[in-house]
Amino acid sequence: MESPFKPDILRGKVALLTGGGSGIGFELSTQFGKHGASIAIMGRRKNVIHDAVSVLQSLGIPAVGFEGDVRKPEDARRVVEATVEKFGKLDILVNAAAGNFLVPAEDLSPNGFKTVMDIDSVGTFTMCHQALKYLKKGGPGKDSSTGGFILNISATLHYTASWYQIHVSAAKAAVDALTRNLALEWGTDHDIRVNGIAPGPIGDTTGMSKLLPKEINDGGYETMPLYKVGEKWDIAMAAIYLASVAGYKRNDPHC
Repeated sequence: MESPFKPDILRGKVALLTGGGSGIGFELSTQFGKHGASIAIMGRRKNVIHDAVSVLQSLGIPAVGFEGDVRKPEDARRVVEATVEKFGKLDILVNAAAGNFLVPAEDLSPNGFKTVMDIDSVGTFTMCHQALKYLKKGGPGKDSSTGGFILNISATLHYTASWYQIHVSAAKAAVDALTRNLALEWGTDHDIRVNGIAPGPIGDTTGMSKLLPKEINDGGYETMPLYKVGEKWDIAMAAIYLASVAGYKRNDPHC
């Protein structure tokens, strides 16, 4: 599919994406790179990161990968600093790392609940916190006119209720809450734009193959909008739009 955006709309930007080596995260890495950004991806699986970087570089995209766990502040700090050392600055942080599995609430251990909360919500905050000094207006490699951009990938599970997904629903609700609060605080104090995207069912992802009912995966889309699932490309185009929007100005009548 052809992008509706100019090929160089993110030229000169540096983006760090957690979970950027697979699924929706890799599509974001690819499309950000195709639109001009330099890409750093972070993930726990060394082989996945290596393969993803190889693909990006084969497309002519400046890319580097770092093995790391978003739950560990020392990993988050190391990867953020390594990204800045490699590319000279950090403009965009995308938090796409996530954990998920199906389990009835009565069979879910507190440790299993905590694991997903730590990856999705605590990990998202940890990455934001470590990236703050580089994303804020006037931070290293930036001028004093505007700050950077944070995009948090959420979900729609917690908007109503979902079978066997209480841990993920709680984690994504927390992601939505921290997105709104950081948008308020860091937008006001540091001119950092913070947005979230909440994908529903997206084709050709682990979520589709393992977490949705068989009838949906077999093509039973009668209850879904447009009678189809979304595509990773759809999420990437929304992300590029948000990443490319100029910084908002107070008292701007168009905001």
